[in-house]
Amino acid sequence: MSVARERLALIVSEFTDLDSREKLELLLDFSNNLAVLPPEHALLASRSEHRVHECQTPVYLQIELDANQKVHLFADIAPEAPTVKGFVAILAGAFDGCSCDEILGMQSNLLEQMGLADVLGILRSRGLRAIQEYIKREIVRAIEKQTLTKERAMRENA
Repeated sequence: MSVARERLALIVSEFTDLDSREKLELLLDFSNNLAVLPPEHALLASRSEHRVHECQTPVYLQIELDANQKVHLFADIAPEAPTVKGFVAILAGAFDGCSCDEILGMQSNLLEQMGLADVLGILRSRGLRAIQEYIKREIVRAIEKQTLTKERAMRENA
């Protein structure tokens, strides 16, 4: 089992036997775990290219790949949206330092696994699924950018 899957399985198990109210409370608890943006990412919310437009809540995400193609996720979400912030905190904690392939291979049914799809309603669930898909699209985009940068450097050094 991959690292991300193991991390998510642990989180899903925390939600398993809870009633609807308890699930929401736990999700709100996770919102406190979202890391504060480092100074170099402080202006993330001012850049519209990092906004998840499919989500009604203003959600700004940036994906970076390190030299080993491990994923690092940075997020800025309004404090008035603790359920969204909690879900992003779960994804960020599960995905940080994982390989691109590992994350790209994950199914987008986390809300169902956690038993939150019915609790949160259709619109919010749709927005949270969009966040997961946005992360995957941005990983693909980051891989393409990294590949182009490497190819350009090789041409310049040839």
